[in-house]
Formats: sequence, structure tokens, C-alpha cells
Amino acid sequence: MDELDADLVAETENYMVWTSEVEGEMMFHVELGGISLHLTDEEWDELVTLMRVVLR
Repeated sequence: MDELDADLVAETENYMVWTSEVEGEMMFHVELGGISLHLTDEEWDELVTLMRVVLR
């Protein structure tokens, strides 16, 4: 099995975001307790845009 090349973006006591390259595409992995999201670049950008609107 290939070694996973992952980079930690941010973490708190309960949550974590990390990135990895999957089949040549950057993926963002969001760990929220028992929920895991695996997002492409475009999906990540859309989620960040959504959160900025929510936080206004």
C-alpha cells in the first residue's frame, strides 16, 4: 500500500482539516467528531464561501 502524503491544515481539540493528493487532485478532509467530509478543491471553495456568509 502506498504511503499517504497528508498535510495538516488546522486542528482544534475536536476538529481537524487536512489535505492529500488523490489521483492527481487535491482533496480536503474535514473531520468533525463522527463526521468526515472529503472535498475536492471546488467543493472546498464552495464550503468556505458558505461559511463566510454564515459568519457575517
